[in-house]
Amino acid sequence: MHASAPRKSIVWAYVWWLFGGIFGLHLFYLERDAHAFLTWSTLGGYGLGWLADVTKIPRYVRDCNDDPKFLEELGERMRKNRKPPFSTSRFISAVMVGYLWGQLVIMAIPEDEVWGFNWKIFHWVIPFAVALGVWVVGNIGREKGKPWLTIFASYSSYLTRWYFPDENIWLTVMVFCAALTFDTFSKEWRRTPRKKKTFIRRITVLIICAMLYVALWSSYFYFNGKITDANGDEIPVHEAIHHFFTSPWWTDLKQSLYDTYQYAQHHGWYEIWRQIIELSDPQGEQNSYKVLGVGPSSSQSEITAKWRALSREWHPDKVKDPEQRQAAQDKFMEIQQAYEILSNIKSKRKRKNKKSVAND
Repeated sequence: MHASAPRKSIVWAYVWWLFGGIFGLHLFYLERDAHAFLTWSTLGGYGLGWLADVTKIPRYVRDCNDDPKFLEELGERMRKNRKPPFSTSRFISAVMVGYLWGQLVIMAIPEDEVWGFNWKIFHWVIPFAVALGVWVVGNIGREKGKPWLTIFASYSSYLTRWYFPDENIWLTVMVFCAALTFDTFSKEWRRTPRKKKTFIRRITVLIICAMLYVALWSSYFYFNGKITDANGDEIPVHEAIHHFFTSPWWTDLKQSLYDTYQYAQHHGWYEIWRQIIELSDPQGEQNSYKVLGVGPSSSQSEITAKWRALSREWHPDKVKDPEQRQAAQDKFMEIQQAYEILSNIKSKRKRKNKKSVAND
């Protein structure tokens, strides 16, 4: 580690774990970018990886800081073991990620022809996705390995698909073959530290990977996803989206937005904002007019007369039935509130007008 490189803090690592650990923020902070991406893409390693990290963070920090004692212990392990020993947790992680990535590619491939093209030829990408998932897990931390044997094993075991019609069986066979091949023949110690990358490059790579991951999920939902309507019929999502953009609701909304834009071009966006504020009735003025049955042009005396009449009509003491009395009391309170709102507004405007005239 370069002397000028800042050391990572175990306190900050735990802070990132607490507030963003399920998205792998503590791992990104500790420059374990691949690990962070896997944690983000599986929502905290299916929850278990995020919780397990609470005990591993001190070791991750020492690893990132090239702590002398950590390096001494690591060197001792390397001397005792020609290659990294078998790790149950790492092997299970490789199997789970390989299975997830393979399954995701299967789901993302359109089942029907799209734009006149049969996309099922992309099924040959499934073994590569499985091998890639296994390889990424195998290259986390101080272990590494070349992907070629893993890819070969994945494609070779992919042929079992023609013997096992059940997708879960041949995919499981392929994942275990890829994981066992990497663990047995490919993995080795990472004896030289990784090259340091700039923050911009690190975040760019992660964003590209995230976009590819989200694109696969989007392809699945758009091309193969289905929604159920009120009659219980299943409708493909891409058809439902197409029908949505031709629906009267959308066309009316689109026309309203266009009309609003045209109005703003002539009158300014401030006028649009002013009308939105007025329509939202922030002071409750419009609702108060409705409750009392009066209008903006009504005088204070007319509002007072209407308020008195409605107060007598809805006074709770006039109602004998307990259930109806509660409804009358609510209505009575609504009338009092409406009168108070309108009286205050009228009073403020009257004072404002007098002040304006005096200034003139």
